[in-house]
Amino acid sequence: MERPISPNNTIAALIQNVEKVIVGKRGSVELVITAMLTGGHILIEDVPGVGKTQLVSALARSCGGIFGRLQMTPDVMPTDITGFTLIDPNTHEREFRRGAAFCNFLLADEINRASPKSQSALLEIMEEGQVSIDGETYELPHPFIVLATQNPVETYGTYHLPEAQMDRFLMKISMGYPNSRDELAILDRNEKRQNARTLEPVISCEDIVALMATANSIRCADNLREYIISLSAATRNADFIRLGCSPRGSIALYRASKAYALVQGRDYVIPDDIKTLAPYVLAHRIILTPKGRSACGSNEGAIRQILTSVNVPVK
Repeated sequence: MERPISPNNTIAALIQNVEKVIVGKRGSVELVITAMLTGGHILIEDVPGVGKTQLVSALARSCGGIFGRLQMTPDVMPTDITGFTLIDPNTHEREFRRGAAFCNFLLADEINRASPKSQSALLEIMEEGQVSIDGETYELPHPFIVLATQNPVETYGTYHLPEAQMDRFLMKISMGYPNSRDELAILDRNEKRQNARTLEPVISCEDIVALMATANSIRCADNLREYIISLSAATRNADFIRLGCSPRGSIALYRASKAYALVQGRDYVIPDDIKTLAPYVLAHRIILTPKGRSACGSNEGAIRQILTSVNVPVK
C-alpha cells in the first residue's frame, strides 16, 4: 500500500477509511483516534444499533494490527481475557495459552454485562499493559488499546462499572442517532454490503507508534497547562460535585489535548482543544450531588458548567 508521507496525511487517510463505514460521525471518529494516539482506552456508551461496534471494528481493521474481540457476557472468565497455564500431557511442562488480550485492538463489547471479576481482570491489564500469571509476566503487544462499549438503557443482567474502574478509561463518548440524510447513506452502504469487514489497512502499528511520539511532542503553553489544572480544581470545589477529578484526570486531559491538536493538523494546543475534550475526558471521573443532578442534568452538563466558570487564557 502507498504510505502517507506526513502525520497529517496519515491521520487523514485513517479518518477517510473509517468513514467508508461510519457515516456522519466525524467528531466521534476524531475522538477515538485521539484516544488511540495517547495510548489511552475509550468507552463508548450508547443505545444499540447506532454503530458502536462498527466504529471500533473499522478503526482496528484500518490500522493493520491484531484485532481481538470479546463478547462480555456473564460467563466470560478472567482467564478468557488474560490466558492461563496448563501442563502439557506429553512433556509434563507448563504451557501458557494466551487470552484475548494479546492483540493491538481489543473490542470489549457490552463490558457492563461481564461479571465484576472479569471486569477487574480487563481493567487491570489496561493499566499495567502486561499479564502476570503463576509468577510469570507477559508483555502485551504495543500498541495495546481497549475499546469498550456498553448499553446505558438495559440494567437487567448488567454490572455497574465502579468509579475507580471508570477512571481507567481516557474518554467516555456517545455517538448519538444519525440525521435523516446520514441514515439514508447508511441504508445505501448496507445494501452494498459495505461494513468494517470490507476495509483494508491504511496504516500500520509502526505508524501508530510514530504518531504517538509526534502527539507527545505537540506544544502546550504553560498558561494552557494551568487552565487544565484550574478545570480539575474547579470540579473539586464545586458545591454540586461530590467527588471531583483526581490528578489522573488532569494528566488525561493534557495528553488528549495534545493528541487532538495533532488530529486537527496543528503542532500546538489551543484553548478550544481543551474545551472540546473536557466533557469526554472529565465527566466520567466525577460524582454529582443530588443538587448537581437536578441542576446540571448529567455529568457532562456539570463539566460544561465548570467550563463557563473558569477563565479561558487569552494568549
